[in-house]
Amino acid sequence: MKDEVTENNGFNRRDFLKIGAAAGLGATIAGMDMSCSKPTRHSSTFAEFSAPPIEKVRIGYVGVGGMGTAHVRNLVRIEGCEIHAVCDLIPERVRRAQKIVTGAGFKKPDGYSNGEYDFKNLCERDDLDLVYTATPWEWHVPVAVAAMEAGKHAATEVPAAFTIDDCWKLVETSEHTKRYAVMMENCNYDRPELLILNLVRNGLLGEIIHGECGYLHDLRALKFNFEAKGEALWRTAHSIKRNGNLYPTHGLGPIAQMMDINRGDQFDYLVSMSSKSIGLNLFAAEKYGPDSKWAKQKFALGDINISLIRTKKDKTITLFHECSSPRPYSRKILVQGTKGVARRWPNQVYVEGRSPRDRWEDMEAYREEFEHPLWKVLNDAAKGAGHGGMDYIEDYRLIKNLREGKPLDMDVYDAASLSVVTELSEISVANHSKPVEFPDFTRGAWKTRPPIGIVTA
Repeated sequence: MKDEVTENNGFNRRDFLKIGAAAGLGATIAGMDMSCSKPTRHSSTFAEFSAPPIEKVRIGYVGVGGMGTAHVRNLVRIEGCEIHAVCDLIPERVRRAQKIVTGAGFKKPDGYSNGEYDFKNLCERDDLDLVYTATPWEWHVPVAVAAMEAGKHAATEVPAAFTIDDCWKLVETSEHTKRYAVMMENCNYDRPELLILNLVRNGLLGEIIHGECGYLHDLRALKFNFEAKGEALWRTAHSIKRNGNLYPTHGLGPIAQMMDINRGDQFDYLVSMSSKSIGLNLFAAEKYGPDSKWAKQKFALGDINISLIRTKKDKTITLFHECSSPRPYSRKILVQGTKGVARRWPNQVYVEGRSPRDRWEDMEAYREEFEHPLWKVLNDAAKGAGHGGMDYIEDYRLIKNLREGKPLDMDVYDAASLSVVTELSEISVANHSKPVEFPDFTRGAWKTRPPIGIVTA
């Protein structure tokens, strides 16, 4: 990722090959056994645990680009934690993070920027309890596993992994080391989604039988913004090589909580299909010209991917991925129950017997009664934080639970179940939308685990 970008804004050959190798892209569709619709199953046993409380959570941070820096800004404002070390390939980013920490009145954290594997030296320190990672996707599992094997809890940005084997690796390492591996799914803490969760938990919508969600975000400009040396240097490579739902967790995370996935129900199987791939080529032709390298580049990723998920208790979910088309941002959240329906984009609710017949109500009409306790207490503290404040609340909850020795809001089984959608969808797309079963990362424990309740600050 250090190699310079060519003048025509493309990868040079060494950079692209390095990204492809690190991401394990050689193990995608071309190497899959398409005669089998079931993912590999592992035979270890379920081992849920609660870690002892930590009075002051000592943190090492790996990857302090845009999202990592946002987390650092949150963490210096949260009581009971300290950042002792930061790591990034780009020394300027390390210095920026150090300045944020010292500017908040803390001791300057040690910096690590000596090559791609310097994070291992960070993980081996004896003054850390938690290692965050906000790196490119292919590094999430290596960093998290190194942290857990070194005796630290691990927090990773999304998706936690993008292969079946790596999802199992996170689960099995967490169980073996008795250290948490939490996926930092900020959308679980967005204000409208938590209000809908409160409606669900209070029974207003009845039994939830269907959900809709996705990640619909115009990323065309980002994927060709090589000058910034950010996500384009690795995210574009995935679009070239892979076809499926590459980013499922932002929409699916809140829906999974509302449907009690891994806590009373479980994803059973999915089918997936993708549209043609054309949006990135059209954008590149406008940006670089119709005869340019990128206008002629073959992208495997279809512009729109639609996956259908069925749960063990016969509930359904429609999951979208759309990042190559001109459109406003949306996560298309909707839950349909036996007594009503609620959705995000737009924020509306319909409750039978309470709402005007056949008419949506604005969600604001329900806020005073059903605002989630986290937002009631933390609204002011979260102001100014990333993504409308939900980033601050997810960081707050992680630190609070670690300090109190309580189970995390999202555990390694959730991280694996949500992230594994990526490879399962790729298998289904490549096999004419054949159904593909989900691994049971809990080995049957989903049947008796209690649902996530309405937590407080």
